[in-house]
Amino acid sequence: MNFLYLLESIRSPLLDECMSALTLIGDETVFIAVALVVFWCCSKQCGLYLLVVGFFNILINQFIKITCRVPRPWVLDPNFTIVESARAGAGGYSFPSGHTANAVSLFGCCAAWTKNRAIRITCIAAIVIVAFSRMYLGVHTPADVLFSLVIATALVLIARPVFRNADTTGARLTVIFAVLTGLSFLFALWTNLHAFGDGIDSANLHSAQKNAWLLTGGGFAIIIGNYIERKYIRFEVGAPFWAQVLKCVLGIAIIFGIKSGGKVLLSALFGGAMFTNALRYGMIVLFATCVWPLTFKWFAAGCPLKRKR
Repeated sequence: MNFLYLLESIRSPLLDECMSALTLIGDETVFIAVALVVFWCCSKQCGLYLLVVGFFNILINQFIKITCRVPRPWVLDPNFTIVESARAGAGGYSFPSGHTANAVSLFGCCAAWTKNRAIRITCIAAIVIVAFSRMYLGVHTPADVLFSLVIATALVLIARPVFRNADTTGARLTVIFAVLTGLSFLFALWTNLHAFGDGIDSANLHSAQKNAWLLTGGGFAIIIGNYIERKYIRFEVGAPFWAQVLKCVLGIAIIFGIKSGGKVLLSALFGGAMFTNALRYGMIVLFATCVWPLTFKWFAAGCPLKRKR
């Protein structure tokens, strides 16, 4: 807490605004958007690498949060104040830092994949900025951030050689996601059936259950989607730059439409049942891996409005 008090002493309105904006780099929405851009436009292998590391990081992060149940810094020390604009995005238990894990998953994988030194430096800088911003805003302790940095970096380094192998898109990837799906399903069962006692925070437990189901649905869907893509679609990532931009903008907009609209529809059909998160994220992953790629030949051809004679 001493370090957090030191950061509290140097706060200013301008720095508060800057850090509140920069911390969003580690948000789940940014991770999803960038991972899709990489998968659709740069490299399918790297995109899958991002997804695997990101999914495992979420699973580990949520399991540790609900197991350790460490309160946020302002709960540990009522005299400590946070930057109020950060409170809304700081739900759940404190240890470990989810934003830091997301940043390492995204930018760490990109840094490990590319050979461009400038991109690597930029990615590492983004990770450092997100990690520092979580402490500056007062929503995480150094222990929260450091643990996420170590675990997420280890996952990035362990998974990299696996995805550099050309065979990873086949049976090996199916095994990886089958393991992830199985672990996510077991985590979902545990969070729903385990007697946590009266000390558990209901909002934190709900968050863990939700993430367990969405990982289960997403993992199962990517097994199916990747098989369909490899067997029947085999899309190419190349296209004119403006067509790439259009492809990503339209595709991401549809995905976030499914994310929001699917929640409303499934809630109307099944109420607040947790398994609807698995269905919703399953639909998102299937759309991203084997539905939207059906349009990529059209984008690669420059989006022609008339068929050539």
